[in-house]
Amino acid sequence: MSIAAKLESMGVILPDAPAPAANYVPFVRVGNIVYVSGQISKGDALITGKLGADMDVAAGAAAARVCAINLLAQVKAACGGDIDKLLRVIKLTGFVNSTADFTDQPQVINGASDFLVEALGEAGRHSRSAVSAASLPLGVAVEIEGIFEVR
Repeated sequence: MSIAAKLESMGVILPDAPAPAANYVPFVRVGNIVYVSGQISKGDALITGKLGADMDVAAGAAAARVCAINLLAQVKAACGGDIDKLLRVIKLTGFVNSTADFTDQPQVINGASDFLVEALGEAGRHSRSAVSAASLPLGVAVEIEGIFEVR
């Protein structure tokens, strides 16, 4: 099954690739590798909050899933609109807006990892980092950047 068809079967419609919020580009393609700038937890609206204070792990994981969808939207744009040129996810780096004593960053970023494996199968398995941040742009709960291999 193609990636586009799998996403459709999951009820996921990739949005237009979000525009950068400052002086940077949303992705850089070097040969067959695409480096995607950090994608924030913004779907129809910003998903804001601080894990360990006003947001629980399940809500954080849902925010991370939105980041993963935005990452795929950028990969699609990097591939001229054809998401099926994506070969694999190489690495994610996830940032979690959390209190100093919050220690469940991996479970939050699992929202992105689980989604990518569900959507892409083995091609969605990746290396990863999950870290805390005292704050994130616009007060969002999660930001994730990624590295992808494409054809």
